[in-house]
Amino acid sequence: MKFIDEAKIYVKAGDGGNGIATFRREKYIPMGGPNGGDGGRGGSVYVIADRNINTLVDYRYTRKFLGQRGENGGSADCYGKGGDDIFLRMPVGTVVTDLNTGEILADLDVHDKKVLLAKGGKGGLGNTHFKSSTNRAPRQCTKGDPGEEFEVSLELRVLADVGLLGLPNAGKSTLIRAVSSARPKVADYPFTTLHPNLGVVRVGAEKSFVMADVPGLIEGAADGAGLGIRFLKHLQRTRILLHLVDIAPIDPDADPVRDAKAIVGELVKHDPALADKPRWLVLNKLDLIPEEEREKAVKDFLKAYKKATKYDGPVFPITAITGDGTKPLIYAIQEALEQMDKPEIDDDEDAADQPAAAE
Repeated sequence: MKFIDEAKIYVKAGDGGNGIATFRREKYIPMGGPNGGDGGRGGSVYVIADRNINTLVDYRYTRKFLGQRGENGGSADCYGKGGDDIFLRMPVGTVVTDLNTGEILADLDVHDKKVLLAKGGKGGLGNTHFKSSTNRAPRQCTKGDPGEEFEVSLELRVLADVGLLGLPNAGKSTLIRAVSSARPKVADYPFTTLHPNLGVVRVGAEKSFVMADVPGLIEGAADGAGLGIRFLKHLQRTRILLHLVDIAPIDPDADPVRDAKAIVGELVKHDPALADKPRWLVLNKLDLIPEEEREKAVKDFLKAYKKATKYDGPVFPITAITGDGTKPLIYAIQEALEQMDKPEIDDDEDAADQPAAAE
């Protein structure tokens, strides 16, 4: 199935049916009176998060969704039938935004979450509602209200705890293959990853987290170079970013420090909030460096990188293709995620729990 993570659609809820002005006409009842019924309400449009769907391809080719109009009221106090509602099922993580105002109308971040997107119009009133002691034969009735309508953009942001960031061929897909059951394409040329891949990393019998691999960035991505930054939105929901660096590039002109710094710069340029997330440095492809030179290569890189970026976070040297060094990495991630999930204890509450000092 083709992976589509963006779409634009038009939704319109059904209009309400019109009320009607009619009068009773029965034998032996000369003064029948009004009996016009109300119109039915229009069908509303709902969006529902569905974890069994992972692409917006259904909304790339079908772009108009119209709710059913309510039926008009009838005589003998008969109310019109309401229009059927429409339910649009979308992948978990989809954000629905009004194209005209930029307002977020729905954030489908939980499976089975249902949000009313466009409300159907109310039905019009029949002339029964207008009778009074001074107006016993009203001929007034009202039309149904129009249903809400929106032009909206759909943007899928995958839900993952950890996101992989780095240049093409830094080894992101190899890492996710090494620590999970995900099987993204791996090859010896750049941009083998063309859409996000998710993998569940199991740390224990009942412990796991989700890792996301997105297409690689290159310098100038914020200006559209390479695949650009369109896939970085998939990292906005992550809690930890792993910045993979090829510490032993095949190209003799490549500078790992300069390339790593450029990736951080593209991240800041795209979204400062994303750049502020916890970001860990993962130095990959140690197997391409002679064993006796690895420690020095790592130290030299870190010295230059920290000087250039003032980085002071965790560092994990690994060889993703063999799995060496990946276990300490995933255990550290699991521990960090558990710490993030712990509720914060207010200092005042903590002090209140302490026994009072004896006077």
